[in-house]
Amino acid sequence: MSEDVKAFYEEFKRSYGKMQKEVPAMQGGFTGLFKGVMSEGALSAAQKEAVAVGIAVEEQCSPCIYLHVQKAAAAGLSRAQILEAAGVAVMMAGGPAYTHVPEVIRALDACEIE
Repeated sequence: MSEDVKAFYEEFKRSYGKMQKEVPAMQGGFTGLFKGVMSEGALSAAQKEAVAVGIAVEEQCSPCIYLHVQKAAAAGLSRAQILEAAGVAVMMAGGPAYTHVPEVIRALDACEIE
């Protein structure tokens, strides 16, 4: 299953490039918002990524889960911290979020996060 996530990451890189070319205003606007919001501030980038993982699980958005697990790990969060953020989402959102925790595990495995 983690191979599916790795394939997603590769396809997203290609899609990102196409979006930059075909919808530059949208891409630039979203990228600016993302960088501004997710940069260090009162919350660390790692804390913000933990929030993003939780929201991605709550929203049941597999692409969001994959991307934010990867970014959370890059920001220094451990596998246990990322899974705990997913657990908070389950506590808040219940069963539908619970069924998406395997997506978090697949992304962690694909990124080889221990």
